[in-house]
Amino acid sequence: MPHILIVEDEAAIADTLVYALQSEGFTTTWLSVGGEALAWLEQQPADLLILDVGLPDISGFELCKRLRRVSEVPVMFLTARNGEIDRVVGLEIGADDYVVKPFSPREVAARVKAILKRVAPRPLPEVTPASASGPFQLDEDKVQIHYRGQLLNLTRHEFRLLQQLLARPERVFSREQLLDALGVAAEAGYERNIDSHIKSLRAKLRLVAADAEPIQTHRGLGYSLSLV
Repeated sequence: MPHILIVEDEAAIADTLVYALQSEGFTTTWLSVGGEALAWLEQQPADLLILDVGLPDISGFELCKRLRRVSEVPVMFLTARNGEIDRVVGLEIGADDYVVKPFSPREVAARVKAILKRVAPRPLPEVTPASASGPFQLDEDKVQIHYRGQLLNLTRHEFRLLQQLLARPERVFSREQLLDALGVAAEAGYERNIDSHIKSLRAKLRLVAADAEPIQTHRGLGYSLSLV
């Protein structure tokens, strides 16, 4: 059974989540502060972390940053703030989803299922690595991509997206096709999250070559990758 760690300081919200997730067959642990969650995760694994942004000891964002130094466990943020900047920050530091309060417990359970489905091991698409003279070099065994000779520090999602774009240079991929590369159904409502991941990817590429723009936007269609 997948085990879900809930880090939420409001007991009523936590109880609702525990009930909804256990009804769907998940096992759960509830903790109310971030420090306890970090200590708990050092001792035992979780399959997914539901993390409140406004914790009493440290922020959920800070907890996620610390966690990402040692773990790629999927993270779903819960927050009372609906600003786009908060959602983008959450995704850029490694979150897998972002749910605004008040929320439907059944929707949260459905999103948990979608996240676990897309992070489950699956065959990687066949990719022809870029030539030695090209700007990208893919190492599937090490799950690494170099750009102009420099190793890119990519999240799991960023690696899969860039890998998919590298598979067919110059081809325009729709958001739905890129979601499929992550193992997510288009109807799951993650289309705009692709934009956030692409934004983060571009920022990391610009750190290597500020004057280049290999990822191209095709308005109303999607994204492509240029090797020029």
